[in-house]
Amino acid sequence: MELLIGFVILLVVLALVIPQAVKIVREYQRLVVFRLGRLLATKGPGLVLLIPLVDRAVWVDLREFFLEIPRQDCITQDNAAISVDFIIFYKVLDPTMSVVQVQNFVGAAQGMATTTLRAVVGDIALDDVLAKRDEINQILRTKLDEVTSRWGVKVTNVEIREIIPPPSVQEAMTRQMSAERTRRAVVTEAEGTKAAAITVAEGSKQAAILTAEGDRQAAILRAEGFALALTKIYEAAQNVDAKTMSLQYLEALKQIGASPSTKFVIPMELTRLLSGIGGFAGKTFGDGGQGA
Repeated sequence: MELLIGFVILLVVLALVIPQAVKIVREYQRLVVFRLGRLLATKGPGLVLLIPLVDRAVWVDLREFFLEIPRQDCITQDNAAISVDFIIFYKVLDPTMSVVQVQNFVGAAQGMATTTLRAVVGDIALDDVLAKRDEINQILRTKLDEVTSRWGVKVTNVEIREIIPPPSVQEAMTRQMSAERTRRAVVTEAEGTKAAAITVAEGSKQAAILTAEGDRQAAILRAEGFALALTKIYEAAQNVDAKTMSLQYLEALKQIGASPSTKFVIPMELTRLLSGIGGFAGKTFGDGGQGA
């Protein structure tokens, strides 16, 4: 019976001691071991054996974490009150220093971030605060990293999430954005009108060119046709003798005589032609009488 009780006591002791003596440290973790209050070493990853009741271990996570800084009220260089909130990303580089040099890193970092933010924003005008977030992020990261480096912690990044300006500034920004949109709309409309006018002018120009080209070709064709007609008339006239021309003139006089007009203007060439016709007729009839 006593043996059984002793065995049970031994199991209880082992159940209490083994978890204190054997630690499994993951790849992203480290154990900072103190022996009787004195810093012993940083151990891990893997299996770590400790002396129960003698060694005390502090777990340190080496992964990157983020710290949200609540909205802070700040005064800019030109005395404008704004509210800013941002996020800090950090990771432990030296596990020993992160345990030995600072008691509560999160609280210390949050307090340091708020004071640093006010100092940085206080040296910048409101317009630059609103327009140069990346530069402010870089300044905050550099200043915070200078402080946290002695704690074995690296500030990897700082990101401002929101900047809330005073209501009057917000109203002015809204009006400015509305005016900018109106300006862009007017510019876009003017550019569209300009492009349309250019297109119409180009179309009119091409139409005028085509019309002029068509008129030129038509004039050339008409001139060529007229020249061809004159050539044909000239060639036909070469084959017409004086008798035929005289008959044509007589036919014209016949038509003139049928007109109701009382006055006629006879060209000189026609009178000469008639005298020739008279001589031709006398010669013809005279020859006919002699033959009779």
